[in-house]
Amino acid sequence: MTPAPGANPYLNPNLAEFGTTIFAEMSALAVRTGAVNLGQGFPDTDGPSVVSDAAIEAIRNGHNQYPPGPGIPSLREAIARHRERFRGQSFDPETEVLVTAGATEAIAASLLSLCRAGDEVITFEPYYDSYAAGIAMAGASRRVVTLRGPDYSFDISELEAAFTPTTRLVLLNSPHNPTGKVFSRAELTQIAELCVSHDVLVVSDEVYEHLVYDTDHVPIATLPGMAERTVTISSAGKIFSFTGWKIGWACGPADLIAAVRTSKQFLTYVSGGPFQHGVAAGLDMDDGFFDNYTVAMQGKRDRLCRGLTEAGFDVIEPQGTYFVTADIRPVGGRDGIEFCMGLPERCGVVAVPTQVFYDNVDAGRHLVRFAFCKRDEVLDEAARRLATLKSGG
Repeated sequence: MTPAPGANPYLNPNLAEFGTTIFAEMSALAVRTGAVNLGQGFPDTDGPSVVSDAAIEAIRNGHNQYPPGPGIPSLREAIARHRERFRGQSFDPETEVLVTAGATEAIAASLLSLCRAGDEVITFEPYYDSYAAGIAMAGASRRVVTLRGPDYSFDISELEAAFTPTTRLVLLNSPHNPTGKVFSRAELTQIAELCVSHDVLVVSDEVYEHLVYDTDHVPIATLPGMAERTVTISSAGKIFSFTGWKIGWACGPADLIAAVRTSKQFLTYVSGGPFQHGVAAGLDMDDGFFDNYTVAMQGKRDRLCRGLTEAGFDVIEPQGTYFVTADIRPVGGRDGIEFCMGLPERCGVVAVPTQVFYDNVDAGRHLVRFAFCKRDEVLDEAARRLATLKSGG
């Protein structure tokens, strides 16, 4: 096979469409230009000291070698308690919980273990970029169903048509990155009924489960016929704001988790031994922490949405996550990539072009994503700078 002009001749052709992630590219642009970085979704403050102190204590107490492959028992037990407390789900920590190197590894290991060459994976676009890469690495192909604004609903007939005899699983994300959509119970019921009737698996990325505003988060695994076919994925980075620790987990029936563990053990084997102790302590914090976290982030959402609206953007208020999508056309933008690449020079702010998360690029060409998991003064400064666009800045 002759590589395309300019292609890396050593790269697996399955990965030919993937380069440096847009998040790394835009964060590097923020560093080069000194711009306010509302692109990559990481907080600019540390999480609770209960969590970090427990990790430091674990380091000092010598928990610095390989942890058990599935994760330390205390963390798996804490994860099971957390799912029971907040979602009413019961998991055996010995066989139905797997600790991973962040949610990204949990997603990749699930796809690698559960998909076969030639399988199809249904996902909704815009989709988080690692989804497409994980599907490709598994030798499968993606079929996308477009979420259309302003409410980011999907066409049920389009979803029905996406199911074929080679459909292996649905890769679902709710609360949804990058749109901030939270799938309703009615929508999830439609998805679940199709999965049951076609005997299809689900990998459900629920890393923003504690960042839901003005609505409820419904795990698809709690719907009829879904517990036995769903792998649910979560992330300590998103719950506790320690994104650099890369501690995630997958929960599901024992046979599915055993399959995911088979791939996971040959990716990282294990990770973050002392950090796992910190996360275990965090998951057992009282409800007040989780409630206050949601309220604080909702306040940041409202703050940035207000600032973007005053700056002239058409804002789509998110129901969840810590991202807000804005239409750039009212401020003279037409192409998100061009707009975001020029934004640091124009006003000193970095955002992410949403079109890179679409196969149907035209559906997202006019949209950009801003992260609001930042200090209030940073959000205010970004809004002040963006307001200069109205005057031709």
